[in-house]
Amino acid sequence: MKTILETVRDKALVLWEKADILGENITVSAGPLSVKEAIGTPDETDFPIQKGKEKLMEAVFRNQRGQAFTDHYGNYAGTLREVTDLPLDNNFNRAVFVSTLNAVSRYLGMADHTIHCKDQGPKECSRKVFEHIRDNYGAKRITIIGFQPTLAEALSSEVEVRLIDLDPDNIGQKKRGVLIEGGEATHDAMEWCDLLLVTGTTLGNATIDLFLTDKPVLFYGTTIAGGAGLMGWDRFCPMSN
Repeated sequence: MKTILETVRDKALVLWEKADILGENITVSAGPLSVKEAIGTPDETDFPIQKGKEKLMEAVFRNQRGQAFTDHYGNYAGTLREVTDLPLDNNFNRAVFVSTLNAVSRYLGMADHTIHCKDQGPKECSRKVFEHIRDNYGAKRITIIGFQPTLAEALSSEVEVRLIDLDPDNIGQKKRGVLIEGGEATHDAMEWCDLLLVTGTTLGNATIDLFLTDKPVLFYGTTIAGGAGLMGWDRFCPMSN
């Protein structure tokens, strides 16, 4: 049975073939950005990328940029056809494909907001996300997948929140007013909530399949820009570029 990411890749392949870009001698590059290049200098210091847990991979296609968070980063160059041939069996290959998907989707006009916000952007984003959820979902109990500090703080001050994260340094800690639970609590937290607020990084680390159920889902972040555009998933990322 195909994974969600494999389904996304198959759809992208059809789209890229139709656009007649697979056969061209196109170079796609991706490289890890520094913390400052990725998110600037926000007041907060507890974002995962600041802790060295993750980096942003950036792909460039015809001057359009797309990014993806990953904990397995490096450099890659190849054609779009070669990218679609990569086995999606590790986080590096997945990050290469997802960042490439974001850049190409932006070029084709199928996605926007593919570049991470900087400086005070994350704090402003959190306020806008709460307003978006209040106005469009009316959820009172929200389960957040992935620790984004300003988002956790903004939502927990307004509604009931549970937060699931896989970083062992976070699990069991109370941060930004929220107790961070580990992966073993995922099912219970999903049953408990009215809305799942899921980091787009789940597309790149092969955990997204867990969250696409009959429960309402809102994705956030740049990583899932192209995937959301291709698959019609709800996504809100107001401060990215």
